[in-house]
Amino acid sequence: MHFKDQIFLASQYAAPHHLVSRLMGLASDCRTPAVKNWMISRFVRRYGVDMTEALIEDPLAYDTFNQFFTRALKPDARPLDAEPHSILCPADGAISQLGRIEHGRIFQAKGHSYSLTALLGDDSARAAEFMGGDFATVYLSPRDYHRVHMPCDGTLREMVHVPGRLFSVNPLTAGHVPELFARNERVVCLFDTEYGPMALVLVGAMIVASIETVWAGLVTPHKRKVRTVRYGESARAPIQLAKGAEMGRFLLGSTVIVLFGPNRVRWTDTPSVRGPVRMGELLALPA
Repeated sequence: MHFKDQIFLASQYAAPHHLVSRLMGLASDCRTPAVKNWMISRFVRRYGVDMTEALIEDPLAYDTFNQFFTRALKPDARPLDAEPHSILCPADGAISQLGRIEHGRIFQAKGHSYSLTALLGDDSARAAEFMGGDFATVYLSPRDYHRVHMPCDGTLREMVHVPGRLFSVNPLTAGHVPELFARNERVVCLFDTEYGPMALVLVGAMIVASIETVWAGLVTPHKRKVRTVRYGESARAPIQLAKGAEMGRFLLGSTVIVLFGPNRVRWTDTPSVRGPVRMGELLALPA
């Protein structure tokens, strides 16, 4: 490992994660034209952001950096896979890992794995539905589209905010920080689908100012304890989202983990770690 990588990893443990992230969040909401235009212009140049896909192509037309970062795309920018029973990729990015949940553990990278139960808020009953099931981890790079969409039709059952650290979630930290995704702050969204239970876990990271869902708005930051909101039959109006519909977004980017129960889905010939994926592409089919 290069010396600069060693320094970066060491800084991840020493940095005041939440303070840095909240300060970045304040800066990202700044409406002063000189400040927000400098931030946006520098970001576009550094990461090569393709603005031709955006509904508003002029990056400086956004009122804040956050509005630019969570920009909407043109209606035809992400066509949904036409297979009637397809299960879609929920976000732009790269699939860093996918496979079977074995012995209650999810593979992370380079010999690292993490606990399914810990990922879902240390609730064994919640985790039981996914034991022996399947997972896919989608990493969103800074240049990607940062809205998260539904892989299939679903009815929201439960949303859980799990507090934690805010390590970076790039390939370097994934390969060297044990239990990374079960240590970082995250929002767990559980849905009932025609393929059984499905979880979408939106994982926070360093300088991620917040996570939003379409039904609850801003979810993080929050008090430093697990917070659960239950929906479903007791709700006055059940929250039902169609395949391909937006379900949430990152204000600055991170990772989405998709979970299904055992023998429910089979992954297709997704590029896995071999290349990028886009929201709406075929990710899996019913088992």
